Parts: sequence; structure tokens; C-alpha cells
Amino acid sequence: MDLFRRIVEETHASKEEEHIHILVDCNPKMPSRQEAILCGGPSPVPAMVETARNLQQAGADCIILGANTAHYFLDEVSAQVDIPFLDILEEAVKELLRQVPQAKRVGVLATSAAMESGLYQSYCARRGIEVIPLDPTVQQAVQTSIFHFKYHGLLPENRQSMADAAHRLVEQGAEALLLGCTEIPLILSGVDFPIPVIDPNAAIARAAVAYAKGIPCSV
Repeated sequence: MDLFRRIVEETHASKEEEHIHILVDCNPKMPSRQEAILCGGPSPVPAMVETARNLQQAGADCIILGANTAHYFLDEVSAQVDIPFLDILEEAVKELLRQVPQAKRVGVLATSAAMESGLYQSYCARRGIEVIPLDPTVQQAVQTSIFHFKYHGLLPENRQSMADAAHRLVEQGAEALLLGCTEIPLILSGVDFPIPVIDPNAAIARAAVAYAKGIPCSV
């Protein structure tokens, strides 16, 4: 819902007809991406492909995976669908470089599956950026905070543990914080940090609106 809201806000429509036609297929029954990556559990790819094809058949011109960790499977899924995917990780790193053009070290808060699979590390390395590793106990606290929020809503202890992890990255020399999970911008809403904070939800929303309006995106 946060991504949907951001797309609507980024459209800057002056009348109802100027808004973008948004199709949503929210399938909570597909296998866990966390378990597939961390534990060798069932692959979510068949369900992701089915969902993407549903959107294609419904008339979508492009697709957004509304989860950072799911991008681990992006290449495998996109190869089986005939319309393009907008890449939230790519847009987040582009936004990072827009805000901090000379960035060399960044702190990433994301699920354990995303971090252990090297998702953001790979995207950042292409641009010469190092992702600062979190201590495993701190990373586990981030993971716990994310899933407590998903299932129980925002609790003060969840926000505190996420903020503590972010401050740890600042202390380790991060030049920016990249909130690499769609729940984290909501968890940390209203919390201030002394360095730029990159919100992939906002970055992909802007990219989606630009794509729909035929506006070229900077690389």
C-alpha cells in the first residue's frame, strides 16, 4: 500500500484522468522468499511467474516487484514474461548516487536473505560502492524487527532496534543509509539520521511514473 500511495503522489495529477492505471496482484500464498534463499525451501519462481503473467494479460506495460528480497529471483522470472520489470534495487542505487554522487561506503538495512545472498552488495559493487556489513546479532535484530512489523504492526521496540542498527552503520562510516526492505521506511518514519536516507519505495515510484509517462530516466 505504501508503494501504491507513493505512485499516486508522484503522478502529480491535476485531475482524475491524469492518474496512472495501476494493476495489483497481491499473492500471499507463494512460497517464502526467505526460506527459499536461506534454507533451500520451495522456489517462489513459478508463483511469481504466474502472478506476473496475470498482470501482463490484464494489460500491464511493465511490472514492479514490490519486495526488495524478491529481486533475487528477478532474472529467472523476467525471462518468462514478455513485458519489462522495473528494478527497485537499481533505482535505489541510482537515487543513492543522485544524493551522494561520490559515495563509496553505504549502510544497507534489509532482510537477512537479501544481505546473505549479496543482493545489494552486487548492485552497489557495479558502481564502486562498498556495503558495510552488520554484526550478525544486529542483522538478526533487523530481521526480527521487519517481521514483527509485518505481522504485528509498528511497536516501539521494533523501531528502536531498527534505529539502533542504522546508527551502528553511521558509526561505522556509512555515507548514506539505504532502506532495502519495503517495511523499513515505515518502521523508521519520523526518525532522523545525520546522513542521507535512501528510500527504494520512493525511488521505484518515481521510476514507475516516469515509465508510464514516457519520461527518460537518468542512468
